[in-house]
Amino acid sequence: MRIDQLRRHGGACALVAVMLMGCEQSEPVTDNPAPQVSVLTVAPSRLELTDDLPGRVAALRVAEIRPQVSGIVLRRSFEQGSEVAAGQPLFQIDPAPFKSEVDMAAAALQRATVGLERARVQVARLQPLLKADAVSRQVYDDAVFQRDQAVADVAQARATLARRELDLKFATVEAPIPGRIDQALVTEGALVGGSDGNPMARIQQIDQVYVDVRQPASSLAPLRKAMALRKADSGDGLPVAILRGDGEPYEATGRVLFSGISVDPGTGDVLLRILVDNPRRDLLPGMFVRARVPRTSYADALTLPQQAVVRVGGQPQVWTLDGNDQASLKPVELGELVDRRYRVSAGLEAGRRVVVEGMERLSEGVPVSARDWPVSKPTATTMR
Repeated sequence: MRIDQLRRHGGACALVAVMLMGCEQSEPVTDNPAPQVSVLTVAPSRLELTDDLPGRVAALRVAEIRPQVSGIVLRRSFEQGSEVAAGQPLFQIDPAPFKSEVDMAAAALQRATVGLERARVQVARLQPLLKADAVSRQVYDDAVFQRDQAVADVAQARATLARRELDLKFATVEAPIPGRIDQALVTEGALVGGSDGNPMARIQQIDQVYVDVRQPASSLAPLRKAMALRKADSGDGLPVAILRGDGEPYEATGRVLFSGISVDPGTGDVLLRILVDNPRRDLLPGMFVRARVPRTSYADALTLPQQAVVRVGGQPQVWTLDGNDQASLKPVELGELVDRRYRVSAGLEAGRRVVVEGMERLSEGVPVSARDWPVSKPTATTMR
């Protein structure tokens, strides 16, 4: 009995095992889930491209104060390092010798004037006598010549007086331009002369300054085109931002005046001169700054994050999704790289969805599970 029971129990166990194996084989095999990707819908936006170029500040005007007459400096009439106005007295040269010369010239003019009056009276007196044949023609002609000579003497004396008065005026040395004056280069008691090679002081006008930068000649054509468009639209120059060493812009605003016509044979660069308003005097002559110069602009540019572009055989391509969320690889042409974003010049139209993240597991025609990629618009458009 026990052997028969064991046989029956063993057969039942074997049957249960076969049934369990059959159940396991009857379970359906599940497919792999769709790849998760992040996509960006391409939309046009305005894109401004600029170049950050090193430049040096130069004063708008520089005047070296030199004496026009010789003499002893009596006093200085300005504070060193201050702002001066055009026509403001700066130095006073001893005027006493020039006053004496003015008085002498005035006396000479007076004497010449008296002589002229005497000659005129003489001519007027001889004229009726000549008609009556009371005097000879020679006597009358001599009187006329003396009158004309007296007229010339008066003109010469008047010119001499004007020159002496001008020398007296030059004894007060005035500022020819407005601006900031440096230190005085002569002191009271110094002897100065009109032929001195050393200036008495130097004035630099810095309410506006120049910033001279060097730009590659290859970038000159688009810059000139941008300048022409700007002038046609507003009649003003192309705006330029002046940057500090840390990249922060100054409050001063500038505009491009002109570009040079000569190319440096050593560097291939051309001079670009920028006129900058400097009301706060932040920019000083000789400073090195950076100028953010516009290069070109696109009204409806299509841009993509740099990581969205894959290269197959050196050809840039992007993964795009159709209406059924199926992926396909599309070749594109790329333009400038700005703030880690490529400008797409050809091969892509606005409204297309482009895969930005998760393209590692993609293949042609595979359906995907798409989600929006966080959009962060570029904050800088500088070509470095």
